[in-house]
Amino acid sequence: MTATTAGAPLVRVRGLSAEYLTRLGPVTALHDVDMSLEPGDLLGVVGESGSGKSTLSAALGRMLPGSCHITSGSVEVGGVDLAGLDRAALRALRRDVLGFIPQDPIGSLDPTLRIGRQLRLALRPLGRPGDRAALVTLLDGVQIREPERVLRLYPHEISGGMAQRVAIALAMAREPRVLIADEPTAALDAQVREDVLGLMVRLITSSGAALVWVSHDLRAVRRWCTRVMVMRKGEVVEEGPTEDVFGRPEHPYTRQLLKAIEMAPAAEERENA
Repeated sequence: MTATTAGAPLVRVRGLSAEYLTRLGPVTALHDVDMSLEPGDLLGVVGESGSGKSTLSAALGRMLPGSCHITSGSVEVGGVDLAGLDRAALRALRRDVLGFIPQDPIGSLDPTLRIGRQLRLALRPLGRPGDRAALVTLLDGVQIREPERVLRLYPHEISGGMAQRVAIALAMAREPRVLIADEPTAALDAQVREDVLGLMVRLITSSGAALVWVSHDLRAVRRWCTRVMVMRKGEVVEEGPTEDVFGRPEHPYTRQLLKAIEMAPAAEERENA
C-alpha cells in the first residue's frame, strides 16, 4: 500500500502551471491552478474545449503527454508530492489511491480478451479474488444484467453503455480513494448517460472516496456534483459549492456558460416544432 500523510487532503494542487511545446512555441495549458479535494467531495470541472480541464485531470496522476510539462507548482495526492516519486512509487500510488475512467471505454479495453479475462487480470495485482463468483459480484455491483453472459463476451460485442459500466467496475474494484473521470459519458445516449452517472456517484459516495469529473455537461454537473470548478484558458475563474456557483455566478465567463445551456432547450423546441 502506498504511504500517504495522515490528515492531508486527498488531493492538493498549488500554483500549478504547465505548457505544451508546439512548432510555434510554448502554449499555456494551466496557469497558477489551486485545488483541494477532501473525502466525499464530488467535484465537477467545467469549461469549453481547450480550457485546461483534461490537462489538469492528467496532471493529478502525473500522466501528462510528453509535449506538456509543468513549469511551476505542485500536485500532492495524500500529502505525497508526485514530482518526487520514482516510477515504482508512482505506479503504486496510481494502483492504490487513484482510479481512472476513460472517455472511450471500448478503446480502453483489450479487443482480444473476453471481459471476464480482463477483469481477472485487473484484480490479480490487488490480491483480490478472481474466480467467476467474484467477477459476477463485481458486474452486479455496476448493475449489468446477465453478468455470466457478459463475462464471456469480447468488447466489440457489448454496447457503449455496458462498456462504460465495465470500465467503472474495473476502476472501483481497486477501491480508489480518488476517482478521475474525463468526460466518461460523452458518447452515451441521454438515458444511459443518466444511469451511468448515477451509478458512478453512488459508488463513490458509498465508499467515502472523492470524484474529479471533467465534463461539458453543466446540467449533469449541477445535478450530481457538490462542488464545481470553472476553467477558462488554463485558469480557474470560479470555484465553490455547485449551487452557489450556478445559482449566483460571479465571473462573466461562468454566466456565459450558464446562459448557453439556458438557451439550449429553446433551440431544441424550435427544431422540433
